[in-house]
Amino acid sequence: VQMFQSVIAISIGASAGGFEALEQFLRQVPPQSGLAYIVVQHLDPTQKGMLAELLQRVTPMPVRQAEEMMRVEPDRVYVIPPDTELSVVHGALHLEKPAEPRGLRLPINVLFSSLARAQRYRSIAVVLSGRGADGTLGLQAIKALGGLTVVQHPDSAQLHPIPRSAFAAGNAELVAPPPQLPARSLSPLPRPRAHPARHP
Repeated sequence: VQMFQSVIAISIGASAGGFEALEQFLRQVPPQSGLAYIVVQHLDPTQKGMLAELLQRVTPMPVRQAEEMMRVEPDRVYVIPPDTELSVVHGALHLEKPAEPRGLRLPINVLFSSLARAQRYRSIAVVLSGRGADGTLGLQAIKALGGLTVVQHPDSAQLHPIPRSAFAAGNAELVAPPPQLPARSLSPLPRPRAHPARHP
C-alpha cells in the first residue's frame, strides 16, 4: 500500500481488436509521466507472450511482461502473460492461474478491482476495444471510490462491445479515441470525481 503513496499505476484493459488501440495510446504517453502502466489484454493461452516485445516498438518506456511479486515502478509498462490473471497487491504484481475456463475469464475486471482497492480515488482505468463486457464491473468499483474511468469512443474501436458495455452501465467518465486519452486522463492528475460522462 505504501508503494501507491508515491507511484500511481494506470490500468489498461483490451480484448480482440485492442492491440492497435494500445499502440495508439502508448505512443502518446509522455516517457516521464511519473506513472506506471499495467496492461491486460485477452490473449490466446497457447501462444508465447509477445505483447511486451510488440508494444516496446511504440514507446521509449521499458515494457516488461509481468512476473510474480515484481515491484511497480514509475515510467514503465507491465503486460499480462498468457493464461494468467494479473492483480496488484501491496505495490507488487501478483499472478494467478485463471479459475474460470477460457471464454468465461474476466482478467480486466480482476486488474481494475485490485487497483481500486490499492489506489482508491487515485485509480485510473482505461477500457479499449474488445468483445464481451470484461472491465465493466472493474470500472464500477473504481468509479465508486472516486477514481477516473476512461473508455475508448466506440466509433474508434475495431470491436465496440466492451466500450458500449461500460456506457450502458454508466461507468464511462472520459470518452475519446485512443490517441487523445493519455493527455486527457493524465491532466490533471487523479482526484475525487463525481460527474459521469455523457453517452457519445
